Amino acid sequence: MALFQISEPGESPEPHTRRLAVGIDLGTTNSLVATIRNAVPECLPDSDGRAMLPSAVQYAEDGEIVVGGAALKHRGDDALNTITSVKRFMGRSVADLRDESAARYQFTTPSGDGKGQLKITTRQGAISPIEVSSEILKALKRRAEETLGGELYGAVITVPAYFDDAQRQATKDAAQLAGLNVLRLLNEPTAAAVAYGLDQKAEGTFLIYDLGGGTFDVSILRLTRGVFEVLATAGDTHLGGDDFDAVLAKYAFDTWALTRALSPAGQANLSAAARAAKETLSTETSATIKVNWGCGFDSSVDVSREKFVELSQPLVDKTLSAVKRTLRDAKLKANEIDGVVLVGGATRMPHVRAALESIFGKAPLATMNPDEVVALGAAIQADQLAGNKTGDGDSHLLLDVIPLSLGMETMGGLVEKIVPRNSTIPVAKAQEFTTFKDGQTAMALHVLQGERELASDCRSLARFELRGIPPMVAGAARIRVTFQVDADGLLSVAALETTSGVRAEVTVKPSYGLGDGEIASMLQSAYASASTDMQARALAEARVDATALVQAVTQALAEDRALLNDNEAAALTSQIAFLKQLAEGSDHRAIVRATEDLNRASTDFAGRRMDKAVKKALAGKTLDQIV
Repeated sequence: MALFQISEPGESPEPHTRRLAVGIDLGTTNSLVATIRNAVPECLPDSDGRAMLPSAVQYAEDGEIVVGGAALKHRGDDALNTITSVKRFMGRSVADLRDESAARYQFTTPSGDGKGQLKITTRQGAISPIEVSSEILKALKRRAEETLGGELYGAVITVPAYFDDAQRQATKDAAQLAGLNVLRLLNEPTAAAVAYGLDQKAEGTFLIYDLGGGTFDVSILRLTRGVFEVLATAGDTHLGGDDFDAVLAKYAFDTWALTRALSPAGQANLSAAARAAKETLSTETSATIKVNWGCGFDSSVDVSREKFVELSQPLVDKTLSAVKRTLRDAKLKANEIDGVVLVGGATRMPHVRAALESIFGKAPLATMNPDEVVALGAAIQADQLAGNKTGDGDSHLLLDVIPLSLGMETMGGLVEKIVPRNSTIPVAKAQEFTTFKDGQTAMALHVLQGERELASDCRSLARFELRGIPPMVAGAARIRVTFQVDADGLLSVAALETTSGVRAEVTVKPSYGLGDGEIASMLQSAYASASTDMQARALAEARVDATALVQAVTQALAEDRALLNDNEAAALTSQIAFLKQLAEGSDHRAIVRATEDLNRASTDFAGRRMDKAVKKALAGKTLDQIV
């Protein structure tokens, strides 16, 4: 008798096997890989029992590529060829970099204009941040496969919630270069919520405060019966523990009154000493920043916790501004938050925790290791996506959001928002546009990201063209533009002329992304400039309407001047000239009034032209032919 092999719905086809899936936290300072073993998420250690892999890569003289702690040891003696904090360079251009970042390494771009994807000059050639990150991911992949005893089916890789499309795509490219099957890119705060919510069986509204080595995110999530819904998110892709190190390093540099700029090796050594002092100050009331410059010369300075708090308070205040903005976006008050979950090693600083407690009136939740919680949450999601479901209780749904609005540039340099920020992903939204000129057969489409009203104030993501539009009068064509954001937060845009079926599309993959907290500054700029933006939008719209009317009446005069007497033609010509002059100015109300005046003045002329067209159409036809 033949036997059926039966497995539960949602489980792997073979009941005694599981697909090997991992969650990876690709961090600025340290990276981790985790998986589900014996129904419990755990971070996988190296042969020495250490779970955290320093995110450092050295391009050695012998052509070898060294990753992790062994590479970190050479940060001081081989600074130009030992890359750390590479996450800050992902999806960015040389023009995006801060001075302190550029001083540490030598950067180039293939185009030479500073606007394309940057590369870091090493003895092994110009290396992109994607390639550096791929080496870290390869090391984690090897660790997982050696520990689990098999080839990985796939991985969920976490990214800051405020990573833009270019930074997410760069992360995905690095994973694919490392030979990983990316099951999903998962926002770090959401991963932390998954780990915390499923571990603690919690429900309610939680704020995830994620202060890592190089990035900061804050998200508010509602956890209800296995559904993780992100209500709002904010943050800064260039704010993290590295910046707290930097204020201590500057304090030491100024105290020593050094007379010349430090070499890359000196900067690396000072940064390492500042980081060690910062970590000490999390548990002690004082620490010493000490740097051995070589040749028997060293420098040291003591720093108290109080002094460190004073120096770094502006950085903490920046994170608190984002926290308050997220509460406003979620339409919640501080007392409606059930708990604050800490993520990232930098949250161990006592004054960070004290600041959060002062806002929410309760101590932050710290029941899980803040260094590991993101990787653990990613492992839980990876296990589900790999089909290793063991029961209904393991099922959960993630409803994440996009951080900034997405839209199109329209006539007059305006932005038409199609996907508003904090929209739940995956999402697809469409909007119809039309042509501006008669006989227009092509349309240039400009995809933008940001909250401002003018295209020049938003970030350009991509440009593409729709060609082959049938010639029609202005406004007759119907161009449906569809934006799709997938579960990884990656965007694709398609344009379709509905009458002819002509189609064009683009997968948005810019060569560089937002930097230096640019997303946060975009939002702040949008709030601060709301009134100015509305005036600018009104002016642009008035100019567009005026230009369209001037073109229409001018063309009508050229074709049917004979329908007017000399005085009527002169009056219309005068009004056209007056409106054109006003359209070059900045008084949108005057432009609107003059447009309305010209529209009224040309109404009778338009009627005569209509009568002429009707007579021409009926000429020579009998009543029977017309009926």
